[in-house]
Amino acid sequence: ETMTLHKLATLMVIVGAVHIGLTTLTGFDLIGMFGALSHVINVLIGVSGIYMLLDTYTTVLKKTA
Repeated sequence: ETMTLHKLATLMVIVGAVHIGLTTLTGFDLIGMFGALSHVINVLIGVSGIYMLLDTYTTVLKKTA
C-alpha cells in the first residue's frame, strides 16, 4: 500500500513539474484544462510534493542513524 502511495505521489510530482515547465516555456496551462478541478489537482500536487519531501528526508535520516 505504501509503494502505491509513493508511486501516485511520484506521478503527481512529475505532472506538476511538467505543468510548470510547459506554463513557463510556452504559456500552455496543462492543469487549467480541467476547469474547476484544477484547484483540486494543484492541491494534490502540492500535498504529493510535501509527502515526497518528508519521505525522502526520513529515509535519509534512517540511513545516517
